[in-house]
Amino acid sequence: MAQQTALADIRGEGEPKPDSAVVRDALGVGVAVGLSGFAFGVTSAGSGLGLLQTCALSLLVFTGASQFALVGALAAGGNPFTAAAGAFFLGVRNAFYGLRLSQVLALPRAVRPLAAQWVIDETTAVTLAQPTRRAARIGFTVTGLSLYVLWNLTTLLGALGAKAVGDTDAWGLDAAGPAVFLALLAPMLRGTTERAVAALAVLLGLGLLPVLPAGVPVLVAALAAPVALFVSGRRSGRGRDGAPDDASGQALDDASGHASGKASGHASGKAPDDTPEET
Repeated sequence: MAQQTALADIRGEGEPKPDSAVVRDALGVGVAVGLSGFAFGVTSAGSGLGLLQTCALSLLVFTGASQFALVGALAAGGNPFTAAAGAFFLGVRNAFYGLRLSQVLALPRAVRPLAAQWVIDETTAVTLAQPTRRAARIGFTVTGLSLYVLWNLTTLLGALGAKAVGDTDAWGLDAAGPAVFLALLAPMLRGTTERAVAALAVLLGLGLLPVLPAGVPVLVAALAAPVALFVSGRRSGRGRDGAPDDASGQALDDASGHASGKASGHASGKAPDDTPEET
């Protein structure tokens, strides 16, 4: 069943969805998230980055969580290289998104380098939610375009208005970055493994914050993912090596009953009934 769903995504099969509905959903995501660029502009300017540096981050990097992580580490007095490393590892996830979207969208080669700039959490979520390739392409394009334009525009406005705002800590805007990131992350924590990774990452990050330089706890917290996946894999392995599951146990019972029936038939001199029952 999962294989059929994957093929439907790649080949563009499935029930058509009106283009207007796809555009509406995509615009809703693009506008809602794009407006949070204002918070990044204010936070970046408040951390000491100039107007051109702040705008360049949104234009070239364009991945909100990485941008907030970078300016947050710099504002806390972290080493620029450590801050950049933390932002880089947060942005690596987009490369894996690209592997999936390349199959779903199947864009021409000339367009792919431009489309790669828009491969982020929001465009991936909207694209994969569409039933056909046409709807996926529309969703990706509308989400990426609206979000990119609004994010950069509000970043500029936020950076320009940072002086008028004054102390971002007094307004509570220093918490805007983590709040936006948590809002994007929360819907993804559906399974036990995802929640375990998040909980362990929080414990590592907060526990090491007082003893490690700014930016380093974020890198260490990334170890939560392989640790949780390793433990989950070990538990799954023990489950497979232990008692047979219900399906295999039922198969053994059926085989035993079938063999007993044959033996009884031979003992009574009757031919065993191998005719399958009608369903």
